[in-house]
Amino acid sequence: MRLVAAALVLHLVLIQPNHPAAMTWGALLLFPLELPVLLLALIAVPPGRTATVFRAVLTGAMTVLVLLKAADYGMFTALGRGFNPVADLPLIEAGVRLLVGSVGPVLAIAACVAAVLVAAVVAWAIWWATGVWNRIAPGRRVIAGTALAAGTFAGIAIADVGSAMGRWALPVDFPGAAFTARVAVERIATARETISNLRAFEAAARNDPYADRDGLLTVVDRDVLIVFVESYGRASFDTPLYAGTHGATLDAAQTRLAAAGLSMRSGWLHAPTRGGQSWLSHASFANGLWIADQSSYGAALVSGRQTLFHMAQRSGFRTAAVMPQITLDWPEADFMGFDTVLAAQDLGYRGAPFNWVTMPDQFTFAALDRKLRSGASAEPLFVQIALGSSHAPWTPVPDLVAWEAIGDGAVFSEMAQAGDPPDVVWRDRDRVRDQYRQAVDYALRVVFDYAARHASKPPLMIVVGDHQAAGFVALDDRADVPIHVLGPAALVERFDLPGWSAGLVPDPASEVRPMSDMRDLILETLSGADLKRSGS
Repeated sequence: MRLVAAALVLHLVLIQPNHPAAMTWGALLLFPLELPVLLLALIAVPPGRTATVFRAVLTGAMTVLVLLKAADYGMFTALGRGFNPVADLPLIEAGVRLLVGSVGPVLAIAACVAAVLVAAVVAWAIWWATGVWNRIAPGRRVIAGTALAAGTFAGIAIADVGSAMGRWALPVDFPGAAFTARVAVERIATARETISNLRAFEAAARNDPYADRDGLLTVVDRDVLIVFVESYGRASFDTPLYAGTHGATLDAAQTRLAAAGLSMRSGWLHAPTRGGQSWLSHASFANGLWIADQSSYGAALVSGRQTLFHMAQRSGFRTAAVMPQITLDWPEADFMGFDTVLAAQDLGYRGAPFNWVTMPDQFTFAALDRKLRSGASAEPLFVQIALGSSHAPWTPVPDLVAWEAIGDGAVFSEMAQAGDPPDVVWRDRDRVRDQYRQAVDYALRVVFDYAARHASKPPLMIVVGDHQAAGFVALDDRADVPIHVLGPAALVERFDLPGWSAGLVPDPASEVRPMSDMRDLILETLSGADLKRSGS
């Protein structure tokens, strides 16, 4: 029985799914080819120092693979992609901070401690299982080895027949044979590919056709606001659960803004991320490079690449970033071309936080006006605003108040204490989706109410979804996000681009441009008719 229990432990480790779609009872019927190979190796090595070293290496390697598959599972759930061991390690800290903001420090610490304990238990179980098979009595080794060899051939035959009959089919590519070994090989290949891509990326970052060009953004005579709406994606248009609410808000805003004399154009962008890592979309947009992981992000920062904001600086704009969710030091901002950075502590919010969300979007816009747009500076403003109210955990959701009543934000404190906390809401996925629906709707109402409020002297506003929500929330696996341009007709009509539509609802069948196209597209569109890309 000990041999069976030990083999079962190793079996479960080897068939551990790395994708949510593979978490089915059918996975238990898969036959991992690595199992008999490992057991035969444990039998072949006599107990002693060599066996101890072998078991230690094997236990360490299998524990690492368990953690890699768990990381894969989490990344597929949250971001719709696998874990990159080179690029994604810095996300651990960000994930812990989000967890603290969502469920509180006590539960977050408990979860982290539990994760460490689970990893330790898994390592101990693997060590125990390998020891059981390594200590088989000498007289039974030949019998066990023969049985394993026969079992291997039988398992392969059963797996082949079952696969051919469709009995063991799973919704994702999850073959029973050598699945764990394949995960290990894929992660090694991913790491090597990432390092290779970084070299190519750094070379591309230095090859900038707009570096040191004059005459950029010459047709703009007012403030430009680039507004990223958190978690605003194609789901707001194509997922029935959200389309009714968000579509009605967009239709009402379009009618109101048109009556106020504003023009609007809308299209689609393909974001480099889903479910999180908004800064990758911000960086792709500003740098004109496809920045889809943390390694590329770091390479862009140190490459000397001129961002859209560097070019706005050279063209006489005051550049700024309004980042209400930045609560720690942000040294990366020094490389992005901002004259001014307003993080959470700089915006003057004195109300209660909305769990992880530091302040409601309406206060962010009010602070933008108070700190940057109310002066008499002759230089127009070119600013990035990253809104936060539609960021998970989406509870509680604020509501609009009279702009004149905002003050220091204390008016929002009662809203911040309303409703169930995240640890209650997130027990029910239907409730999570409903909270997401409300939160995105609030963000859209704030953005367009702000535009209407300034319609008599409108800035040029470029409103972009930073990424889709996680797949289980968005119910849409695409990475498409909407982009809206609104403001005076003379500027907005320059965005009569192929596939872009008048109004606030993009054509669902139109072209989806990469987020990385936007830097150069804005420069070409707003810099005069004769500006062309170098080499075009």
